Amino acid sequence: MQPRGVIITRPEPGLSESAADVARLGWVPVLAPALHVRQCVLTGLPKQSAAVVLTSGQAVAAAAQSVALSVPVFAVGNATAHKARMAGFTTVWSAQGNAQDLAAMLVRQCAPVQGSLLLLSGAGQGVELAASLRVHGFAVVRRVAYRTAPVVECPESVCHGLQAQQLGTILFFSARSAQSWLNMVRQSSMWHQLLALRAVVISAVVAQTLHKAGWTGPVQVAARPDAPAMLAALGRV
Repeated sequence: MQPRGVIITRPEPGLSESAADVARLGWVPVLAPALHVRQCVLTGLPKQSAAVVLTSGQAVAAAAQSVALSVPVFAVGNATAHKARMAGFTTVWSAQGNAQDLAAMLVRQCAPVQGSLLLLSGAGQGVELAASLRVHGFAVVRRVAYRTAPVVECPESVCHGLQAQQLGTILFFSARSAQSWLNMVRQSSMWHQLLALRAVVISAVVAQTLHKAGWTGPVQVAARPDAPAMLAALGRV
């Protein structure tokens, strides 16, 4: 019988939400975030923006503190869109996909003459999206809404779970978190045990990151790049 322990590597605020979802499916969540997230204060913002563009739910807090809640929001996926609505934004659209889908939606639904787009993302992210939108004539103001730093020590709960053979699956929600998590555990005595776990990943890019590291266990890619698809791939006990 497959062990019921599931390692969840995403940072807060999504970590607790995913843990609750995993538990509802009958698994035992083990919290082991790969990254710390620090929110940034936004400066140099335009007086008015035609829309706010969000590439991650981590950027919602900065958006809610910086622009009027009546400004339309274009979010990369349903989870980010839901967080924007919960923060009070009244008009929210979801691309239900990745950055390319988000760009395509903006090109379909917006026009450059309507004004500039405020793109909020993590440090080092959103650059290609901004460039793609500028090619279509949009004025894009990109600001870093949050920064991430790798966690350097693996939680004891993971060590104990492996020793007791209680862990069978690990969830990776981004290539960045997957690489950070691999770096965190690479020198540990558990390395080969961890590589043999079943991995459920949000995209083929994340799967490629694991395979390059020598992952030996099964790797299952979610049907869509969002949390509900990750849970569907995980399945119910």
